[in-house]
Amino acid sequence: MNKNASFFSLSRNSHQLDLPHCSGAKMAVKRGNSINGVRRNSGGGGSWMSIVILVLFLVVAPVGFFVGCRITSTDQNDFSTTISKEDVDWRAKLAFLHVKSLFSKEVIDVIKANTDDLGPLSLDSFRKNNLSASWKISGLENVIDDNSASAEIVEANKKRITIGKQEKILDAGHPQSIDTPAKLARRQLRDKRRENRAADLVKQDDDVIMKLENAAIERSKSVDSAVLGKYSIWRKENDNENTDTTVRLVRDQMIMARVYKSIATMKNKTQLARELQNQLKESQRALGDATADADLNRSVQEKIKAMGKLLSKAKDQLYDCKMVTGKLRAMLQSADEQVRSLKKQSTFLSQLAAKTIPNGIHCLSMRLTIDYYLLPPEKRKFPRSENLENPSLYHYALFSDNVLAASVVVNSTVMNSKEPEKHVFHLVSDKLNFGAMNMWFLLNPPGKATIHVENVDEFKWLNSSYCPVLRQLESAAMKEYYFKSDHQTTLSAGSSNLKYRNPKYLSMLNHLRFYLPQVYPKLNKILFLDDDIVVQKDLTGLWRVDLHGKVNGAVETCGESFHRFDKYLNFSNPHIARNFDPNACGWAYGMNMFDLEVWTKKDITGIYHKWQNMNEERVLWKLGTLPPGLMTFYGLTHPLDKSWHVLGLGYNPSIDKNEIEKAAVIHYNGNMKPWLELAMTKYRPYWIKYIKFDHPYIRGCKLGQ
Repeated sequence: MNKNASFFSLSRNSHQLDLPHCSGAKMAVKRGNSINGVRRNSGGGGSWMSIVILVLFLVVAPVGFFVGCRITSTDQNDFSTTISKEDVDWRAKLAFLHVKSLFSKEVIDVIKANTDDLGPLSLDSFRKNNLSASWKISGLENVIDDNSASAEIVEANKKRITIGKQEKILDAGHPQSIDTPAKLARRQLRDKRRENRAADLVKQDDDVIMKLENAAIERSKSVDSAVLGKYSIWRKENDNENTDTTVRLVRDQMIMARVYKSIATMKNKTQLARELQNQLKESQRALGDATADADLNRSVQEKIKAMGKLLSKAKDQLYDCKMVTGKLRAMLQSADEQVRSLKKQSTFLSQLAAKTIPNGIHCLSMRLTIDYYLLPPEKRKFPRSENLENPSLYHYALFSDNVLAASVVVNSTVMNSKEPEKHVFHLVSDKLNFGAMNMWFLLNPPGKATIHVENVDEFKWLNSSYCPVLRQLESAAMKEYYFKSDHQTTLSAGSSNLKYRNPKYLSMLNHLRFYLPQVYPKLNKILFLDDDIVVQKDLTGLWRVDLHGKVNGAVETCGESFHRFDKYLNFSNPHIARNFDPNACGWAYGMNMFDLEVWTKKDITGIYHKWQNMNEERVLWKLGTLPPGLMTFYGLTHPLDKSWHVLGLGYNPSIDKNEIEKAAVIHYNGNMKPWLELAMTKYRPYWIKYIKFDHPYIRGCKLGQ
């Protein structure tokens, strides 16, 4: 009985051991040896019950060994983690005991406040996670950007960090610590620094935005608001068309609605396509012609909400990134083609407007013509006709069929001259406007200056046998070339040829500049002026300019690569390539001082005839008088100072105002003439100040409106 009791005692002790671990195998072997020893000591007289228990133990022990190893493998990580945490806690407690002996209680409270309040912002946390203390916060889902930080965001994050820290402490079974005065003071100082930092960042952003806005405003001031006058999209009422957010939102919704409508039609979603079409009509009706939020109807917000819901529905049913991208690309290409077509039509219309005469000017010309021919012949003569051939006076040549434009040139020249009695104006017009030009200056004589008007059709020497351009204009080939745009059926198709039909290219008034010695044989020098210029200073200084034996004094117009000979002439032609430099600088007609004596010696008119005859098939240049002028006066032009003549007021919206005001002559070369509605409004005041709007003829033809 004692033997059995001792055996059962050993068995109970063995079950109290940790058998599931692999180290239990050795203990089992030792216990087996102990049992065998007991058995031997008993002398083999044990009961049968001891044998049964021994057999069961030998069977159960291996099974328990293998099961214990498997459980150990699954729990090993948790076990090791627990051990490491206990080890860390033990080390922290040991370190705290040593630190406590070195520092006073107040110092330890300050250190603890710093480390506890940092929470996920602690240095140890950043080291473990390899984060930047300026940008990332451990334990938060979102990262706060310094550029958009504010005091409210900092305060909210502080509360979230504190709550998380308290929950962590409570979960660990530790009571919440009580804030000490030192801890509270430290926290308030830190919060103050954060608020100041956030305020500084917001102020920096505001400063940057303000600088960008100011720079944008300065750039916008340099852009003219009426580049193309009343026909331009750049007019003031159309500036910044899409700045209003509501208008822009409605238009964006309509674009996406068209995309989804097209996709719905492709996928046979007829009901959805119909809904999109109806909502498109509603949005278009609400938008109307509005270009700003202030112009929208009150119902537009309801339309926006309805369209938003419908687009959300369409997106759920139809959205396919590849298909939507393809549709947007197709819409972009279509819009690009429409813009290209509209540009062609705009070119056509601008050229059409440039060659037409406004009703007011046509009315003025007709009324003046009628009144002129009602005058008796003796009242049709101008005074001081003896000055017309006096070479000691300042002579001007002006060839025009526009009465109002010619009056501005004469008035501006006389009003800005120092000695108007020494100025002589030689006007030449066509037979249609000859009477109107005479009548205007008879009614409005230019003060003490001398004026004379002639009719180009009365120059009998200017005929087709002498003048090549007249002969060419009378040929069938030239007529077909100038008027072939009549056969075009569309605006855009005829736009490229309309410029050739401009009357100035067909009028001899435009080519008369090559015959100045023939028109004024008694003069030595003459200043040629176009009718689209305004004189702002006394021009008598031009007669004192030494031309150094050249024929033509003109302002050069070439820049880095603009307005050089290769822009006007066909250098693929051997005659052009052999005789001219493609990089030679061009110059401008509009204000030119011509030395008629040198002209006659150099036979300039003969040179012009030579090149004009060679260009009968238009192989040297296409049209106009500037290309043959560049060729005729090649090597015979003296460059004048640019302040004498500023060009581009008929096409360039970015001319410097100071440059314009300092110029002696400003030139409205281009399609946007100052007497047309498409003139640039910023340049028009320089021209209209020389018009007498209170004149009965001006008021009668409503030219002031």
